[in-house]
Amino acid sequence: MTLYQFEGATPVIGKDSYVASSAEIVGDVTIGHNCYIGPGAKIRGDYGKIKIGNRTSIQENCVVHAGSNQVAVIGDNVTVGHGAIVHGPTIHNNVIIGMGAIINDHAVINDWCLIAAGSLVVGKQVIEGESLVIGVPAKIVRKISETNRALIEYSANLYAQLAPRYLKGLEKIE
Repeated sequence: MTLYQFEGATPVIGKDSYVASSAEIVGDVTIGHNCYIGPGAKIRGDYGKIKIGNRTSIQENCVVHAGSNQVAVIGDNVTVGHGAIVHGPTIHNNVIIGMGAIINDHAVINDWCLIAAGSLVVGKQVIEGESLVIGVPAKIVRKISETNRALIEYSANLYAQLAPRYLKGLEKIE
């Protein structure tokens, strides 16, 4: 992992969190406990602050940033899928952000939501809790099902269990 202090702000990484060696974390960033930060992830707390909760995964090649004087919040048990862009929103707990999705400034995603892969949540859009969201721009299509709820729990657990495995078992070979 590459951690950068920026203008006196130093990233804080919680206990039992794994951060890939190719991930870059800059400035005013707090990452909770038992998180997984994948290879190529870029988390930049330079203009604003970033707060990531516990048991959250920021997967490969994701970008997390906050605009000027913003606080980007990603809650507990959140899965941010491969290649997603998260720019200055509030994402509450138990959420999946699908692969390649874009979540824009000041958007609010409430608890127990599933944002489909490739969706675009526009700036200031508010997604009510327990919603399945699809499209460009993103639209709520229905309440999540029990199957969706189980997927959200499964995904959070999967990556929370993967973090300590990486901490103990990852070995670079030449």
